[in-house]
Amino acid sequence: MKRRLRFVDSHTGGEPTRVLLDGIPRPAHGGIGDGWRELAAEHGALLSATVNEPRGSDILVGAVYWPPLDAGAAGEVLFFNNVGLLGMCGHGTIGLLASLAELGQIAPGVHELHTPVGTVRAQLRDDGEVVVDNVPAYRHRRGVAIDVAGHGRVVGDVAWGGNWFFIVEHDGDRLELAHRERLTELCWAIRAELRARGISGRDGAEIDHIELSSARDATPGNDSRNFVLCPGKAYDRSPCGTGTSARLACLAADGVLAPGQVWRQESVTGSVFEGRFEPGGVDAAGVAWIRPRITGRAQVTAVGELYVDDAELAAYRWS
Repeated sequence: MKRRLRFVDSHTGGEPTRVLLDGIPRPAHGGIGDGWRELAAEHGALLSATVNEPRGSDILVGAVYWPPLDAGAAGEVLFFNNVGLLGMCGHGTIGLLASLAELGQIAPGVHELHTPVGTVRAQLRDDGEVVVDNVPAYRHRRGVAIDVAGHGRVVGDVAWGGNWFFIVEHDGDRLELAHRERLTELCWAIRAELRARGISGRDGAEIDHIELSSARDATPGNDSRNFVLCPGKAYDRSPCGTGTSARLACLAADGVLAPGQVWRQESVTGSVFEGRFEPGGVDAAGVAWIRPRITGRAQVTAVGELYVDDAELAAYRWS
């Protein structure tokens, strides 16, 4: 059987997103919040085939989009990358809205999207800019110190911004593309050490994103530059929407960024997101959280169809 899947490609600050518009059935039970793992178990190989070689590459993030069932309802979106599912994706949400606008499926205004980790509100402005009100973000642990073989002691915060991050104030190699191989090696070693030591997010969740942050390396006019390594060992070309959200949570917890104050987050490629937050509350476990808001812009790069033969699917496996 040969499957045909309509898609739209875009990039947000250099980071690509591929939105699948059909070919993947909507979750049958409980919507995306309860049905995402079931959907991945049944269709993971097909999802993998749409973003990995030869149709994609390690840096490509996929998004399955299901439109609202009723007027005024929210759409649903499932993000994934070369190795598995993502809870949320900031750059992907910006790319999704730009893609739907390009196809004439949405107009400027506020659009709600259900993701596996909660509902996000995304505003498409008249000029094409997108403002994402992300899921609540918070710092889980502060100042976690680990010894990383070949790199020495590393200290970072564990934070949630829609995915789990270990955020390090970096003072080593400058966060520049010329050093991307060494930065990748460092982040991958940090992730391995966190796993070996059993250091995790809330309820034992794996910390699968590593974020190096440096004010020293930022371009004048920006507050910080980052290097974010994603779960599939590809670095984020954008400033990372969920990573910026997690960073805002840490800044808020430290009292160094006020509600509503703009934080200009620069990526290793030089693209920029504007971040700000509003106070949230305290959950049942006593954890203080914020409401992060990320602003950015995406450009549509291609519209077309993918062809996938069922005979190929056995070759695609997520770790």
